[in-house]
Amino acid sequence: MRIFPRALRFWTALLMVSWWGLLHVAPAAAGLAPSRLSGETAITSSRDADMIAVQRALENKLVAQKLRDYGVAPADVQLRLASMSDEDLHTLATASKGLPSGGDAAGALIAILIIILLVIVILKLLNKDIIIK
Repeated sequence: MRIFPRALRFWTALLMVSWWGLLHVAPAAAGLAPSRLSGETAITSSRDADMIAVQRALENKLVAQKLRDYGVAPADVQLRLASMSDEDLHTLATASKGLPSGGDAAGALIAILIIILLVIVILKLLNKDIIIK
């Protein structure tokens, strides 16, 4: 004795074949999603782009420490940046493009350590010996 009667199996199979056939024949619609501005990164002018580049350079710990060593307060830096001309700000932004943008290399160091740890775990799972000479 079967769980499903023969007629139920036939109609279910027919329904599935027709459903798959319709899905295969139906045209696919695709398009680009409209872009929208986020509040943080809306750059409306070249001055805004230069200001963001300088701000990212000032987030670097070495630059912030040097400014503190020279006795410049962060509030003074922000006031000076706001009062700079477009040409001076652009010159400062192009000069600071070679600097890393904020932070230090802690994230890269952590990523390298995780990769090394994963390689060791994979080698142990494959029963390989790790010998460091």
